[in-house]
Amino acid sequence: MHPFLEISPAVNEALLAGQPIVALESTIISHGMPYPQNVETAMLVEKTVRENGAVPATIAILDGKMKAGLSHAEIEYLGKTGRGVAKVSRRDLPFLLANRQPGATTVATTMLIAEMAGIRIFATGGIGGVHRGAAETMDISADLQELARTSVAVICAGAKSILDLGLTLEYLETHGVPVIGYQTDEFPAFYTRKSGHGVDRRLDSPAEIAKLLKTKWLAGLQGGVIIANPIPETHEPAVAPIQAATEAAIAEAERLDIKGKEVSPFLLAKIKELTGGESLRANIELVLNNARLAARVAVEMGK
Repeated sequence: MHPFLEISPAVNEALLAGQPIVALESTIISHGMPYPQNVETAMLVEKTVRENGAVPATIAILDGKMKAGLSHAEIEYLGKTGRGVAKVSRRDLPFLLANRQPGATTVATTMLIAEMAGIRIFATGGIGGVHRGAAETMDISADLQELARTSVAVICAGAKSILDLGLTLEYLETHGVPVIGYQTDEFPAFYTRKSGHGVDRRLDSPAEIAKLLKTKWLAGLQGGVIIANPIPETHEPAVAPIQAATEAAIAEAERLDIKGKEVSPFLLAKIKELTGGESLRANIELVLNNARLAARVAVEMGK
């Protein structure tokens, strides 16, 4: 057992029994939504995973441990504490573990801990990527490098629309990360189903996805896979208001000189404000949609 890894009894039992498991991140709880909606959403996502045949494993840093599988009380703590909990990427881990400080895991850190725990499937909202203006700032999310080296499949609604999606896809191609569109030929843009960019391959069933993942890793090809799962049409917000809010939020962030790991939470909160909460409603629906697909893929992997 890894000295800094703690697996909950429910997740450990599922691992020993070979049951399907889906990893879930915790940044969406502490930094993605206000309390109590963040806790309600986290519990609903876990419930959705269970209803589709898998065991949820929400991941966070607590009490000097990387925890795979949280109790309701631990999720409640993250939700109530909110941004008082550190947003943790790979580089932050040793500091928090050494000082026993709590941390909410990003896509990158959730992948890392999931792989340590033996979990291959991870559901999230959207991945980070290459930020606009990265040619000058070099602001590129650690999520992309983690995808290049960590063998976990990430089911997401594409990359966040605040990013440069074209450069994000170019980066993934350079590092050999397959981008699969689930029942789509086009890479989704988080809140919206279309981005104008294609995917590497289209697969139309959880069984096809599971076969691809098994083949990749059995062939010794390390690294992650993106399963891009568009938000359901019935929950997709109008494109023009989302685009206008995104541009306004980016301009505001530039004016206030907001940088680094604070950029994404600021932009998402600003977009929510400018859309009257419509973006948050869409965010919840796309996360639930990803949890459903992730559980079904995990079940097929188990077969």
